[in-house]
Amino acid sequence: MRRHGIVSGVTVSDTTPRAAAIQLLLYRKAGASRRAQIAVELSDAARSTTMAGIRRRHPEYSEREAALEFLRLVYGLGK
Repeated sequence: MRRHGIVSGVTVSDTTPRAAAIQLLLYRKAGASRRAQIAVELSDAARSTTMAGIRRRHPEYSEREAALEFLRLVYGLGK
């Protein structure tokens, strides 16, 4: 997979270098509360995506089992 740019040490593969530079500039211009809000939104999106993947791979899991699998995947807990 070709990598297009690096933003704050994170390799970005789906963003052009120009778009990544603009995004970084906007993050830097945002106030602390806005950056915190963005971080929470990205965290929520990652959590939702991970849970959806768990449910898709294991439709037989209860909510508790899915939550435990999430913890195992993200934090290495259990099993």
